[in-house]
Amino acid sequence: MKSYSPSEKLLLEEIMQAAQKTKVATRGLTIGALIKSVRKQLGMSQKALAGRAGVPQSTISRIEQEERDANLATLNKVLAAISCDLVIVPLLQDSIEAIRRNQARKMAEKQVRYLKGTMNLEDQQPDERFIEELIKQEEERFFRGPNAKLWNENA
Repeated sequence: MKSYSPSEKLLLEEIMQAAQKTKVATRGLTIGALIKSVRKQLGMSQKALAGRAGVPQSTISRIEQEERDANLATLNKVLAAISCDLVIVPLLQDSIEAIRRNQARKMAEKQVRYLKGTMNLEDQQPDERFIEELIKQEEERFFRGPNAKLWNENA
């Protein structure tokens, strides 16, 4: 497994923390609702925003009402017209280690399920504790091994 520098790890951690804070701060508001809120606080009409952004007023209305999924170019124009930047940041659903550990477990269970199926064909019924220990060993092997094996679903 490739080792990442402390600065790479810290940068990713800082980005994830900022993204999480932003997610909490927006309180689940959609991009359309946020645009509408900023526009209204600026005292700007939809027509004025549309003119500044170079898009039809109906586009602003559809974005604000979530009737239309605007493409990135349109969103950038609209946001620039209200002095905002569009920032797209992936927000990890869990820690990197937890994501890797879950994937290792998934791959280990898949591999042991195959082995268990083979044993069943030979009328061998393995003990559940034995199966769980095999899964733990395989999980650790996948977790510590090369990344390619960890993410190769067809293996």
